[in-house]
Amino acid sequence: MRIPRIIQGGMGVGVSNWTLARAVARAGGMGVVSGTALDAVLARRLQLGDQAGHLRRSLARFPFPAMAERVLARWFVAEGKAPGAPFRATPMPRERPSRDALELAVVANFVEVDLAREGHDGPIGINYLEKIQLPTLPALYGALLAGVECVLMGAGIPRAIPGVLDRLAHGEEAELAFDVHGAGDGARHATHFDPRAFCGGAPPELARPAFLPIVSSATLAERFVRHATGRVDGFVVEGPTAGGHNAPPRGPLRLSEAGEPVYGERDRADLAAFRTLGLPFWLAGSQGTPERLAAALAEGAAGIQVGTAFAYCEESGLAPELRRRVLAALEAGELRVRTDPRASPTGFPFKVVELAGTSGVRATRRERACDLGYLRQAFATADGRVVWRCPAEPEADFTRKGGAPDDARERLCVCNGLLATIGLAQTRADGGEELPLVTASDELRSVLRFRSPGTGTYHAADVVATLLGTGSPAS
Repeated sequence: MRIPRIIQGGMGVGVSNWTLARAVARAGGMGVVSGTALDAVLARRLQLGDQAGHLRRSLARFPFPAMAERVLARWFVAEGKAPGAPFRATPMPRERPSRDALELAVVANFVEVDLAREGHDGPIGINYLEKIQLPTLPALYGALLAGVECVLMGAGIPRAIPGVLDRLAHGEEAELAFDVHGAGDGARHATHFDPRAFCGGAPPELARPAFLPIVSSATLAERFVRHATGRVDGFVVEGPTAGGHNAPPRGPLRLSEAGEPVYGERDRADLAAFRTLGLPFWLAGSQGTPERLAAALAEGAAGIQVGTAFAYCEESGLAPELRRRVLAALEAGELRVRTDPRASPTGFPFKVVELAGTSGVRATRRERACDLGYLRQAFATADGRVVWRCPAEPEADFTRKGGAPDDARERLCVCNGLLATIGLAQTRADGGEELPLVTASDELRSVLRFRSPGTGTYHAADVVATLLGTGSPAS
């Protein structure tokens, strides 16, 4: 793996899209695409008509043309869906997905990485969430087919992923266990993916990408080094000020007067311990300044991971009107980021931007619906069956499946909210659209330093150039 000074964060659903990752890689950093919900992202983009033709250009490069043609036939709408019409639903993640669902997942991950790699030789990675376990194997295979250089994964402890990467790269069947709460001792539940069966014959030999787990402590990193199923190539060390999901505070949960988790000295990463591991590491969480980069290098880090500064640049997947409103509200000093301990169905604290007209405002109400299902959790019933439920689904459904009513209180639909944030909001039966859910790090205001004079906006190359101190954006 090439060792960049700057790794771009793999943010949201499609915020870290191929356009952003390509721009960062061309400017001298590692560009990273978000691997979350790419099947839904591709299906919805195709239903909007792929007006620029980028998706179809990449589909033409997919190594199994018949599969690409099936995905195109199923999801492409030449003139784009009618205004106000809902998007066609994509399959919910399942332990044994249909052939159509498998092909969509593999192709979608291929397309995002392939387009990010187009036209340059800079490094491209992909970011996944360990909490979203069912689609991981076909998603990884699609990224490997496109030649991804690095896989990053957080929001859990993905110890099995290094071995999975080894097997998929060699065309061997891979297995990945998924969590089932309440399952008895010895019960094992796992997904499987066989490249030979998927490809209909001998699969291609693929390059095994580097693997960087995203961790919050040296203790967790040490466990990876000792117990991972294969090679770990370094770590991203993420602090609690980072955007999106955060690790919960260590010890008993304490809340501030504003209702936010209180982090303390125990939550500060022991960088001396990281240095003894002998692997490169990058610091993440409010690191997006030249001074923070210099400090990270002085601590022995290989560099920094930067998310929020890239999330609000012109190349990101954030809907342009949302980006404009956030920057204007920042300029006026009218925006707040809160760490919400209850917003995400995962139970992890989640950074929420309190922007009017989004679901990040507590007073906003939404009729609950669970039609994407990426954050559903598996539970074992008394008779051994596995049921899937989400604290953000309709409360009657959640409690009927054994969920506690208090667990559903104040939960947000992160899946639908994040798709809406990139302009892919679902239209409901009453004609209303899902509201966006905007996230950022605690130091969101610092993005204003990257704006070009007189424009009110900025580009990914401006961020890289500022951080590296090169004086002007890279071409």
